[in-house]
Amino acid sequence: MSEEKIRNRWLIAIMGTLLQLCLGTVYAWSGFQDLFVENYKWTNVTVVWTFSLAIFFLGASAAVGGMILPKVGPRKLAMTGGFFFGSGYLIAALAMHLQSIPLLYIGYGVIGGIGLGLGYVTPVATVAKWFPDKKGFATGMVVMGFGLGALLMSKVLFPFFMSVTDKNIVMSFASIGGFFLVVAMTAGSFLVNPPAGYLPKGYTPPVTAATAAAKETSYKTAGQSVCSAQFIWMWIIFCCNIAAGIAIISFQAPLFKTLWAPRLTDLDPETLKNTLTAYGATLVAVSAIFNGLGRFFWASVSDKIGRLNTFRILLGTQIIAFIGLMYVSNPWIFGIVVCYILLCYGGGFGTMPSFVLDVFGSKLMAVVYGIILTAWSVAGIAGPQIFAFIKDNFVRIAEKQQTFVISEWQFFIDYIQKYAPNTSSFSFMLAAVFLVVGFLITIIFLRKEKVQA
Repeated sequence: MSEEKIRNRWLIAIMGTLLQLCLGTVYAWSGFQDLFVENYKWTNVTVVWTFSLAIFFLGASAAVGGMILPKVGPRKLAMTGGFFFGSGYLIAALAMHLQSIPLLYIGYGVIGGIGLGLGYVTPVATVAKWFPDKKGFATGMVVMGFGLGALLMSKVLFPFFMSVTDKNIVMSFASIGGFFLVVAMTAGSFLVNPPAGYLPKGYTPPVTAATAAAKETSYKTAGQSVCSAQFIWMWIIFCCNIAAGIAIISFQAPLFKTLWAPRLTDLDPETLKNTLTAYGATLVAVSAIFNGLGRFFWASVSDKIGRLNTFRILLGTQIIAFIGLMYVSNPWIFGIVVCYILLCYGGGFGTMPSFVLDVFGSKLMAVVYGIILTAWSVAGIAGPQIFAFIKDNFVRIAEKQQTFVISEWQFFIDYIQKYAPNTSSFSFMLAAVFLVVGFLITIIFLRKEKVQA
């Protein structure tokens, strides 16, 4: 193995990270949420379905991508993902021009979501093969790019294209789509698998060939793996962590603006609107940094303390964080807690690839990891939709407007109204429930980590 080829693995990791950075701009959705609601008079539930569909098809297409990756190769799959993702923005621009919510669903949600899934699973699985000596570090670095995508969109791409198009939202989306077609597809063209039997210079596997072969026999096929109890529990804890975090991601900007609005009553309406928009975009950008760093940080931590212990910390500490959010009315404290939640949210994505690799082995990594990402699909529907429903309906309780509420819930409504100043406390309470379920599973059902070659 030549020195040049060994050095090339870092180029592949960098290009995989660049591809993830483009795809991760989907996490800037909360910055668009109010924009669509205000400009097109659609409800929060109607608008957030776009984001939910994108995440659903991300997970679904990642599962398919993981299965076909060994056959078509990473370059073709990654470039296809980049093409679909960029095209999704172009179709979304047309949908906004026509004011068609179904076309927005198809473009950004379905087509863009498919691009997300095909593009996401490829660099993670590919880079993991190039770095057997630094599994957590390498996969954490790659998925860190996805977490930082919201920063790229909220503070660079969207403001830039809005300025050059004279604040034309339709043209801005179309320009962003063209940008992604070029950059994402170029980055994807660099992704290739290592040669058979590749090992970095100076690296010796920590287990003997005989031991590895013995361990590999516990999961011989992908079907056997995904039907195992180990996979099911891993899928559930992954889903719980995602559902809580992605709900915050989809509405963090509107929630932040709601907390700031009463403190800026001295501003005129236009200035207030621009100020709140800037504040919301800033939180999206800052939390994206924590989302990205969390993937890298927790993946590295998991190399030292184990994947299971890492998930216990992620889930357990977030329970406290979400319960705390129920009683937070200070926007600064809200922002700090949100950043920690995003640090843990990203940590789940940084840790899971190595968890899958440890448990099911390198041969089944692409397929099993792709299928476990269907947890993202389920969580992408559940988390944002619950938040949107509560925002459209239960917030009216705090505003003393008439709404439909099941009478059996009145006790909880009265309690939260009395003791929790934050009108989104219902959402935070349900997010905490998701996390409790995941945490209990790590304690009761996942007591031992299997480690495979």
